[in-house]
This record gives sequence, structure tokens and C-alpha cells, in this order.
Amino acid sequence: MNYYIVTGASRGLGEAIVNEINDQDCKIICLSRTMNTKLEIVAAEKQIPLSFIECDLSDIQQLSETIDQLLSMMDIDHAQKITLINNAGTVNPIKGAGNAKQEELILHVHLNLLTPILISEALIRETKGTSANVVIVNITSGAANRPVPGWSAYCSTKAGLNMYTKAVGVEQEEKRTNITSIAFSPGIMDTDMQGTIRKATKDEFSSLNQFAEYHEKGLLRSPSFVAKALMNLLSGTLENGRVYDIKEFL
Repeated sequence: MNYYIVTGASRGLGEAIVNEINDQDCKIICLSRTMNTKLEIVAAEKQIPLSFIECDLSDIQQLSETIDQLLSMMDIDHAQKITLINNAGTVNPIKGAGNAKQEELILHVHLNLLTPILISEALIRETKGTSANVVIVNITSGAANRPVPGWSAYCSTKAGLNMYTKAVGVEQEEKRTNITSIAFSPGIMDTDMQGTIRKATKDEFSSLNQFAEYHEKGLLRSPSFVAKALMNLLSGTLENGRVYDIKEFL
């Protein structure tokens, strides 16, 4: 049995990724705030078992229970392959340094950085000593590589996620385990996150006009297109610790 774990699966890229999974010998486990009945219908038509764990991944107090529930839904000792796609994330708060509330920053760091690390750590720990091949995919952003005014938190957490990806990859190569850690940057997509960005104020986000132009000129890629590129990447040989970019596959 193969397992796919997708966080933030109810919409956007997460939803598109789940739609692209066609492995008949797999089980899909989705972690998100809400369920998506369309995904359940599609999975049923494909005869692929799909389960939702409704949870708030920014709530670290709740996360331990969520991880326990996730692990209990897999037969890890007999799993052939487990693919974890840490997709859930937020761009908020879009505010200059010193303007965001403490609570906003805490939730942001929890969701974008701490949660994917903790889920990955649990999976690595639980699969030790088993024959399961594990692939951890962290959805990142080009913002990890360049400073963007108004995105100090977003740039920082994505940069941190990239370094975690690389460090884990180096460790697993050194130990010669069956675990592969990669990151994938999807570029600009037509998702709710882009809508959130366009609602920002010019005072807090000086690149507002540029992102509005992306939308107006139809330059945003569809989540389906990006999901297909990611799944195609995962079907081949992966370089441990590498940060892949959608532009490599255009």
C-alpha cells in the first residue's frame, strides 16, 4: 500500500494535487480546515480510499493530536511508499516589520514553518526501521530567495522551510535511508492566496500593482497545471535536499 498525505487539501494547489493522484494501490489522507466533497466523489470514482482530517494546522496545541490521528490511519510497517506533501500555508500578515500583531506572526510561523517540520519529524521517526520509501515535499516560494517588502514573515518562513528541506536531505543521504526530502516552488498561481495579495494595501505591499497585473494579463498558472508538473516530478528520480522550481519544467 502507498500513502499520500496532503495538507491544505481542500482548495487551491492541495485540491489539484489530490485530483492528480491516480495510484490505484494507495490511500489519500487530507489534512485541512474543511472537507471537500468533490474530492471525495472523484476519489470514489477512481476507487481510491480518501480520508479527511479536519484540523487547524496553525494551532500547535491541536497538532500533536492531529499527527497521532494521521499515523494511526497508516499501516506503516507494511507501507511501500509514503509521500507527504506539506502544502498548507499562508501569506498573511502582509504588513511591514513592526506592524503585524504578535498573534498574527505566531500563527504564520506555526503554519508555514513549524507545522511542516513537526509532521515531517513524526513521519521520519515513525518510519525508522521499516522498509517504507518516504518522500517529503515542502511547497515553497520564490520569496524564500529574495526579500519582498510587506512579506518579511512569508519570506522568512519559506527560507527556513527550504533550509530544513536541504538539511534533512543531507542527513538522509549521509545515513543512506529510504527518505527523500525536497521542496517545490510552484510560482504564481490563480488561487485564493493571490486574491489575498491583491486585497493588500499599497502602503503595506509596494508590489501590489505588479501582482494585480499578473491577474489582469492572465499570467497566473492554474493549480491543475502546477499539480501535474509536481506529480510528474515525483514519478521520476529525485535529488535529495533539492529545491525544485516550476520554471524548470516549463
